[in-house]
Amino acid sequence: MTTKMSGSLEFFVEEVNEEHAVSRMPIAAGMLNPFGTVHAGAILWLADVTATILALGGTEAPEGGKGFPLAINLYASLLGNRRSGEIKAEARFVHKGKALTVIRTEVRSEDERLLAEITTTHVPAK
Repeated sequence: MTTKMSGSLEFFVEEVNEEHAVSRMPIAAGMLNPFGTVHAGAILWLADVTATILALGGTEAPEGGKGFPLAINLYASLLGNRRSGEIKAEARFVHKGKALTVIRTEVRSEDERLLAEITTTHVPAK
């Protein structure tokens, strides 16, 4: 049996500088799980994309992908959730090297409650 399911994610990059990146994502029906809260995958997606934006330094992805910061490891602690409003991700460098970059991203609710903490490790694509 095949069941078609669909959803959509929309987010807004608010700030990118040398130290951090901030993105916000409105909670929409297409990202909710059967319990009516944000699907863990949507939370992780926002964190991963925000970390990648920070690793790119606010520039566009390189043509052909060379140098793109590929995530090779992702560690997540999911601490809470929401049913409505928006969530915010803020990514900061833990280590910024030429061959390896580690970024910690916090995802928070509108009332600043910590929903998730995600650490990603990136290497430049060859």
